[in-house]
Amino acid sequence: MFPREYRGVAFVVGLFLVVQLGALALVPEFAESGYQAVENPDDPTNSLVYIAAIIGMTGLMLAAFRYDLDQGIRLLIVGVSAWLSWYVFSALVSPLAAAVPAVAVGIALLAYPEWYVIDTAGVLMGAGAAGLFGISFGLLPALLLLAFLAVYDAISVYGTEHMLSLAEGVMDLNIPVVLVIPLTLSYSLLGEEAASGGGNADGDDSDNPDSALDGDPNDSDDPDDSDDPDDRGSDVSEPTDIEDRDAFFIGLGDAVIPAVLVASAATFSPAATLDVPLIGINVPALLAMVGSLAGLLVLMSWVIKGRPHAGLPLLNGGAIGGYLIGSVVAGVPLIEAVGLAGFV
Repeated sequence: MFPREYRGVAFVVGLFLVVQLGALALVPEFAESGYQAVENPDDPTNSLVYIAAIIGMTGLMLAAFRYDLDQGIRLLIVGVSAWLSWYVFSALVSPLAAAVPAVAVGIALLAYPEWYVIDTAGVLMGAGAAGLFGISFGLLPALLLLAFLAVYDAISVYGTEHMLSLAEGVMDLNIPVVLVIPLTLSYSLLGEEAASGGGNADGDDSDNPDSALDGDPNDSDDPDDSDDPDDRGSDVSEPTDIEDRDAFFIGLGDAVIPAVLVASAATFSPAATLDVPLIGINVPALLAMVGSLAGLLVLMSWVIKGRPHAGLPLLNGGAIGGYLIGSVVAGVPLIEAVGLAGFV
């Protein structure tokens, strides 16, 4: 029997694969339905618009947590989850019929946000968002998006640490902004919250879930701001013992953003499509998947040691590297692979 942390890693890899394969399966349906969000997917300024939107949303959420508007954020994310779920279900049934399971996703998140409900909603959101972004971002905009967000994630975790504050804020809301990775079969997110009274009253966080990438949400954002000497803070350089945890968390964005390049490569790369049932995939998209999962395994090896880390530098770096190698293998000139052929 593998140690439970390795079973947790296998679960993470499975969730990432479902998001990526789901996005690939949805891309043809989304394209046929005209869900492309921009008029010219090859315009690199598309990335700037979405990057600004991401930074703006981060600031909005931090402000909401500061001024006790948490429930407004919760309702917003639940609404977005139901909306993206509708896109996914509409690829399988009629748009009207798709509204029924989409609304059910939103109700389930509000009424019973157990870890498997959150993860199911997260996978639906992730596949839907990656598919929509994949058909809306050409190769150059997708590469720019991944490169910028990798740098931004590193700065926001290791530098300004505001991503740790964001993680701390969202963890208590039980929304699919994060994926919950249980390390025991008996784990219950709701049961743990009930047992702890909704928080960590005594400063001992040994039984609370560990946030794999963004710091322990039950710890203070300032290592020096503690009411108990056992409270270890959320310093990214300070290890925690994952063997004492029943679960850890990984940001949904860490699954979605690399999958955007996978979906974009499958949509816009001139490489020949592989004969794979149910999904449209080519060698660049396949190796982008392999590269992102390789980055994920490296990331998880660090997480197992109990240190929170920024995920996107490894995940996006692996996806970009795998995509470029796949393009070379498929015989696509690099200038075409990076989307610059139309500008020279």
